[in-house]
Amino acid sequence: MESNIKSMVLPEEEQKYETDIVIAGGGLSGLSAALTATENGVKTIVLEKMHFLGGAGLFPEGSLGIGTRFQKENGIQITTDKVFAKVMEFHHWRCNSSVIRALLNESGETIDWLLDHGVEIEGIRTLFPPEKSLQVWHIFKGRGARVVKIMSKKIEKKGGLILTETPAKELLINNEGVVVGIIAKNAKGERITINAKAVILATGGFVSNKEMLKKYVPDVSTPGMAKLMYRGPDVDGRTGDGINLALSVNAALAGMGTLAGNSPYLDNEPAIKQFRGPDHMQQMRCALSQPFLWVNKQGDRFYNESFGSIFSDVYNAMTSNGGLMWSIFDENMKRYMVEKGPLTPFNAIVVPGEKMTSLDKGIQKGIELGFAFKADTIEKLADKIKIKPEKLRVTIEKINRYADQKKDPDFSRKPEHLIKFNTKNGPYYALKGLRAFFLTLGGVKVNTDMQALDGDEKVIPGLYVTGQDMGGLYDSTYDLLAEGSASSFALSSGRIAVRSIITNILSPNE
Repeated sequence: MESNIKSMVLPEEEQKYETDIVIAGGGLSGLSAALTATENGVKTIVLEKMHFLGGAGLFPEGSLGIGTRFQKENGIQITTDKVFAKVMEFHHWRCNSSVIRALLNESGETIDWLLDHGVEIEGIRTLFPPEKSLQVWHIFKGRGARVVKIMSKKIEKKGGLILTETPAKELLINNEGVVVGIIAKNAKGERITINAKAVILATGGFVSNKEMLKKYVPDVSTPGMAKLMYRGPDVDGRTGDGINLALSVNAALAGMGTLAGNSPYLDNEPAIKQFRGPDHMQQMRCALSQPFLWVNKQGDRFYNESFGSIFSDVYNAMTSNGGLMWSIFDENMKRYMVEKGPLTPFNAIVVPGEKMTSLDKGIQKGIELGFAFKADTIEKLADKIKIKPEKLRVTIEKINRYADQKKDPDFSRKPEHLIKFNTKNGPYYALKGLRAFFLTLGGVKVNTDMQALDGDEKVIPGLYVTGQDMGGLYDSTYDLLAEGSASSFALSSGRIAVRSIITNILSPNE
């Protein structure tokens, strides 16, 4: 189907469009908004600054949903009341409770809506033991990339117009202070004016804007803290465009200092190569998080190594310990990983039972690049990583006693993860890990209709904000217990925003 958007080619290399809704950003929230709009017959334009769609939405494994058909078919009983209570407890109510409730209420219908459009669910996955898991993380077949592909094709089929390499540059405001469109610029440098009845900002936050990170996020510039790594794609368009556009019309911000921490990652950039890279780097990242022994800069344990996959907790623990950790193991432990696989998984990338046959190659590369160390004795290894030799030996001998007892009185590591070190014969290995992050969680303050608010908490008419451009949904960190919440909030906020536009702007008297 051809686009139903009215366009004109004007002199002086300017194009002009008339539409109902214009959306800045072609990630999960922007595309969910566009698909919701086009399937309701609403004229829609999507502006994407990159040459491809999806942004960070290409990477999620799945999304949170409550009360979905898939859960019901598989005997999973979970209520919005329970999830909401857990979320608010986690954030100590230092977040926008009304908006969170609205997004959780929408989450199940959003998953079912995706299923209706051809998205397939592989299953419910969790990083937590059964007694603690909420069982809400729906894993997409083909991950986020397939969801993006399905939505974008349907948007265009239903008459929506998607313009890539066309970043939004300026908001259009009428004499009454209503946001009525966007000025953009395409790859040829041509000015594009889009007059619309409503604008949705969905540009994905500001993970790639170093100036904004330094200005708003304390974790980036805390004195004495090891560097903070960014685990994201090599090419990333999330530079705060939507947030800055909203600021131009006096929008209020919320939660700007909050990140989705994801650690530990090897001290080797770009970190995304450990997530979506060669086998030896993925296996090295997996080895880094194995529950043999983690120590801080002083050679002390600081965390329950059995729960290295609970990345928000690891991030916080590392932040309290200077932002750096060392993962220590001996030759027997290394051989176990090579011949039998890891004790704990690295996401769904390297899992127990999968032999880590490229680990030796990874260790050699790491030694060459300075994030892996090998020595014949514990004392020599300690010297290489600048820990007092006697301290590291005492810590290792303590772990050996706990392994004999099958009980960890310090951090309650699982008994099956208490494995003795060979303290007489080396070699020994140390991998250097740093904190990393993958999302900014602060942005524009919104109401339950995803309308942008100003400093007096008044609605900025015509302006809606979704996905990672929203702020105030998290306290100090990402809530991993509500697994898949970031992608869920992105998808659901886009749908809520469009329904509000249809009800309040496009057909207010119906």
